[in-house]
Amino acid sequence: MSAKTYEVRTHGCQMNVHDSERLAGLLEDAGYVPAPEGADGADVVVFNTCAVRENADNKLYGNLGQLAPKKAARPGMQIAVGGCLAQKDRDTIVKKAPWVDVVFGTHNIGKLPVLLERARVQEEAQVEIAESLEAFPSTLPTRRESAYAAWVSISVGCNNTCTFCIVPALRGKEKDRRPGDILAEIETLVSEGVSEITLLGQNVNAYGSDIGDREAFSKLLRACGKIEGLERVRFTSPHPRDFTDDVIAAMAETPNVMPQLHMPLQSGSDTVLKAMRRSYRQERFLGIIEKVRAAMPDAAISTDIIVGFPGETEADFEQTLHVVRESRFAQAFTFQYSKRPGTPAATMEGQIPKEVVQARYERLVALQEEISWEENKKQVGRTVEVMVAEGEGRKDGATHRLSGRAPDNRLVHFTKPAAEVRPGDMVTVEITYAAPHHLLAEGEAVSVRRTRSGDAWERRNAAPPQPAGVMLGLPTVGAPAPAPAEPAGGCCPAS
Repeated sequence: MSAKTYEVRTHGCQMNVHDSERLAGLLEDAGYVPAPEGADGADVVVFNTCAVRENADNKLYGNLGQLAPKKAARPGMQIAVGGCLAQKDRDTIVKKAPWVDVVFGTHNIGKLPVLLERARVQEEAQVEIAESLEAFPSTLPTRRESAYAAWVSISVGCNNTCTFCIVPALRGKEKDRRPGDILAEIETLVSEGVSEITLLGQNVNAYGSDIGDREAFSKLLRACGKIEGLERVRFTSPHPRDFTDDVIAAMAETPNVMPQLHMPLQSGSDTVLKAMRRSYRQERFLGIIEKVRAAMPDAAISTDIIVGFPGETEADFEQTLHVVRESRFAQAFTFQYSKRPGTPAATMEGQIPKEVVQARYERLVALQEEISWEENKKQVGRTVEVMVAEGEGRKDGATHRLSGRAPDNRLVHFTKPAAEVRPGDMVTVEITYAAPHHLLAEGEAVSVRRTRSGDAWERRNAAPPQPAGVMLGLPTVGAPAPAPAEPAGGCCPAS
């Protein structure tokens, strides 16, 4: 009897991407295997949902509707829905889509295999939503998508009360992991070949509030700098309120902490920031940018911006454009405000007409596009070390290029070297051309450095050995290309 197959479909942010790695690990631990790429369906389909994207519920029910006839034609097939929308809608999901077998929340993803089995035996839907975290998710088995880069959660939940964001209600209050547990996980990952880690938290630089140490995050960054073999450290997503000078110093003084920062602005208007219940103002935000640039002149800074928040005037919007001009962001993830049921902003007066929001959005995008291009042009002529990535360059096969990320996280497409290069290896190149969203290195590579991460990728993707005779229990090896995360840090543009 062949093993049952599974597929996890992820919507939303990096937190959800990492949670999906855990869901995959749990299923494989329970004996399931990934459905082959291109296969028409799986025995178990899991939706890991987001509640803060526009029309998130409509998209979910549309996808569930498409699966209904497939499930009817495939005896034993099961469908599970988890994540933020499951935490929010609970019993509504089964009422709207009675063919769903399991609904589970953000706090009890570890129960998925048990709930699937219970639904199979009892032949009825299982809805289980925990109100608080049962166990820190990092204790669960994980099937990581990448052999060379990994997410590491340092906290879950959020203590902020932004009026446009429902995440705190769905993921709960902030809960921090012990520093020793985080560092032990990172050391284990490095021993397995990982050379880049991204520290994850809903409000990552508030780390320490739960354990009573205001400098815990900067200490953690410095501790990461002492881990041999760890080449790149990133983090997402911080909050301006908690971005202190000791964090800037730790970034600047720790060589493997990359010169990259994602700092959500949301609005440049003090009036709108107050209505959003964001605990900083324009002057504070620009002050942080100035300090970061002073400490790390080459740092690439990105941001999140919401256009058309209730009550936003043309003058308010002009303040946002002012901050964008002053900050010189390498990239901005821009969002048109849309109501999220359950948030205070959804019932505020002064909702902005769609056409006004659209016009402002287009002006903002045009300005940021211009700035991104100008900032990227400054990279031409520079020599950078690129970590070769898997799945970053969609046209690489046709252009005979490879792709990867520079230390500042800019995407670089470069001419394929004569020497063999694997994802996770490092290639030093000279930038010859800049576009608004990527860089090109069209000449020969300056150097190629084979790495432990490249070795790990090669081991993972090696063909399984062919048996000389009859063998039992042969393991299969392989992993799909990493799924791209949603651009905004945290679970929404609320971070």
